[in-house]
Amino acid sequence: MIFRLVIAVISAASSAVAFRHYLHMFQLNSYKPHVQRKWMRKNSGDNWKLFVPLAGGFLFWPKPKSQVKITLKYTARVKRLIATAAVLTVIWYALAWWLRIKVRASYVTGLWAWQFFVPNILLLANWINGPMEKAIRDRYTRDAMKKLDAHSSLTVIGITGSYGKTSMKHYLNTLLRAKFNVLMTPGSINTPMGVVKVVREELNAAHEIFICEMGAKQAGDIRELCEIARPQYGILTSIGPQHLESFLTIENVIATKFELANALPGYGMLFANADNEYIANNLEKYPNVTTYSAAAEGNGYHTKDIAVSERGTAFTIVTPAGEEERFETRLIGEHNVVNLAGAIAVAESLGIPLKKLRGEMRKIEPVAHRLELFDRGDTLVIDDSYNSNPAGAKAALNTLALFDGMKILVTPGMIELGPKQEELNKAFGAQAAAVCDVIVLVGAAQTKPIQAGVLEAGFAPERMLVVDTLQEGMAKVNARPSVQRKVILLENDLPDNF
Repeated sequence: MIFRLVIAVISAASSAVAFRHYLHMFQLNSYKPHVQRKWMRKNSGDNWKLFVPLAGGFLFWPKPKSQVKITLKYTARVKRLIATAAVLTVIWYALAWWLRIKVRASYVTGLWAWQFFVPNILLLANWINGPMEKAIRDRYTRDAMKKLDAHSSLTVIGITGSYGKTSMKHYLNTLLRAKFNVLMTPGSINTPMGVVKVVREELNAAHEIFICEMGAKQAGDIRELCEIARPQYGILTSIGPQHLESFLTIENVIATKFELANALPGYGMLFANADNEYIANNLEKYPNVTTYSAAAEGNGYHTKDIAVSERGTAFTIVTPAGEEERFETRLIGEHNVVNLAGAIAVAESLGIPLKKLRGEMRKIEPVAHRLELFDRGDTLVIDDSYNSNPAGAKAALNTLALFDGMKILVTPGMIELGPKQEELNKAFGAQAAAVCDVIVLVGAAQTKPIQAGVLEAGFAPERMLVVDTLQEGMAKVNARPSVQRKVILLENDLPDNF
């Protein structure tokens, strides 16, 4: 009896650790069962580490990551999943004990088998809780929509794009605060329940503008967000080969991003990045469009005389009416200019004069982990680790090229690019070889295309390092001797569920 109790305790502890790990990944996978199952198939061989033979079977101990970037948040939904899974566990243990008595089945084998069912028990608990979760989501959503309805004078601005939407949101928020009381979705919150939570908990009668970031990983996601927030203004920052693992084709990405344009009311206004060919080629059927551009002159807002240095960026904005104004910002990189032009276009359209926006432009700060500078004397770190895409990675390398010193790239490469992932990472490697003095690649397997691109571009093999972790890479970079200042670009940081 004591032996069986000991086995039960060890098995329960192993199952609990495993369940927490899978629950954490389920949360990072947006509580979507199909995404979780795909992740499970991809990582099936990496989740167990200890094989202990015990009477009647083997006991497996789970192997979650020792360090994580985003910890599990014990939300009400998570607690409900834990409660349901606990009930299922008690039922299983009781059944294993009953079978031992009735048919003399191995109790240890029953507990051993349970550990392999833990990932699917989580999905079963989610399925059981499904109707209740839907009722809770619907109730919270109705509350948020009623609150928005009651705020009839509120102007809602929806922002979407494959990249640039969080930066655009922060830039626009800074400019609009010169005249309005503004609420924006914080951080990178851009999902339906994230938006609902912000509206229910933070929106008040004093707010005049609500800036709502809208993210998508599959068709219909933007439409769902628009049904909740009902924006009068929409901003399309970019369209590119992001999340192709779920979207499958660029055509699906285009259709999903334009769900924002389709949701605007007849009097609404769409602000569109004319430098992006996927956007520019699909604007014909939308009557109320204001374009913005950092490159092409046209009927919308555009820039000229762009000057970029390691101290910041200056440019002249030209309005559709032909008015011109010179702007200066501490942001580095020419790629920021198009988002700044878009923010100026929206702010002026809402009644803030260009001359007043000049002063507000100087207040704009870099968004965290998006080309954020950290000057440490003999080392300058350019932190662009939040996310990475082909356009953003190229822009980051162009920014790195602005600085004097030993130019070092540290990256695990780009992900979620579907069938184009290998091709785009190889091109990224060639681009990096043209700029960098040292290239540090994190993860031997997923960076093989980058390695090929780097070496095919004629980069010296001894100046390319392949390491297992970011920590190992930074240690090697810091230990590398240099008579020049080291300028380190951190490009992308893979999520915990990769």
